[in-house]
Amino acid sequence: MSKRQLPELRRPDAPEGVEFAVHPQARAAFDPNVRAAASDIPATISILAEIGENWDGTGVTPNRIAAALRSIGPKPLNVQINSPGGNFFDGLAIYNMLRAHPEAVTVQVLGIAASAASVIAMAGDTIQVAKAGLMMIHNTQWIAIGDRHVMAETAATMQVFDDAAVGLYADRTGTARDEVAKMMDATTFMSGENAVELGFGDELLPADKVTKVTNGGELPAHRKVAAALARSGMPRSEVRKIMKELSEDMPSAAFDPVMPGADDEADGLAHLRIAAMKLSLKRA
Repeated sequence: MSKRQLPELRRPDAPEGVEFAVHPQARAAFDPNVRAAASDIPATISILAEIGENWDGTGVTPNRIAAALRSIGPKPLNVQINSPGGNFFDGLAIYNMLRAHPEAVTVQVLGIAASAASVIAMAGDTIQVAKAGLMMIHNTQWIAIGDRHVMAETAATMQVFDDAAVGLYADRTGTARDEVAKMMDATTFMSGENAVELGFGDELLPADKVTKVTNGGELPAHRKVAAALARSGMPRSEVRKIMKELSEDMPSAAFDPVMPGADDEADGLAHLRIAAMKLSLKRA
C-alpha cells in the first residue's frame, strides 16, 4: 500500500505536564547494538534510538529527521528502524514527514519498532521486517501531573491519539478497526513473520542486511534514574540538569555493559536512591 493513501495524523493540544515513557517490555526487547549490515545505500535515514530527545541530548527528533530529509532531497529513501518508541508526538511528526516525502520510502525494521516507532514504520511504501525482528503496538502511555481536571483532559486526549493510531494501523494493514483496537489494548508484540502475516509488514528483510556492533550499548543505569525522575513529575529541564551533574560525577557509568531488564521500575528506584545520595553529597 502506498504511503500516499495513508492519512495525515494531526496532533491535538495536550494538557500541561504530560510526558511519554517507553514501555518496559519494549525497552527490554531493544538491543541498541543492532545495525544495518549494508553500507552502500545512497539515501538512508537511521532511527536507532528512542523517539524524542533524552536528557543527554540523544534520541531521534523531528528536527533531526527534517534536516536529514532536506540533505537527501527528492530521492528514493530507505528508513532503518531499531527503536523501543518514546515520544508519541514526535513519532507522529516523523510519520507525517516521511508520508510527505515525494519519492518511494522503504522502511526496514532491523530490530524492534515499538509504540511510536511502529507508527513511523507505517509511513513506508514498502515495509521490510527482519525475521528475528519485532513490532509492537499498544495504547498511548503518558505520565501526567495535576488534579482530576487535568487527568480527565489527559484521558480524553489519549483517546484521540489511540483512535488515530487505530485508524492508521487499520488503513495500512486492512485489518478491521475493532481488531486493531483489541491488539492495542493487549500490547501486541509481533515477530517479523507475524508482522508480515498481519499486514504490518510487506516482506521479510534478508538476514544478511542486519548485523550487530560492539560498544554500542546505551547507559541503562542513567536511563533508569532519568525515567524514575520523570515519573516523579520533575520537569524535563530539571531532569537534564541533574543527569548532567551525575554523568560528570560518575564518568565510568558510560561504560556499563549491562543491558536493561524488564523490571526497570525497581532497578530505577534503587539507582535513584544511590544517585540522590551522591548528588546531595556533591551539592553540600
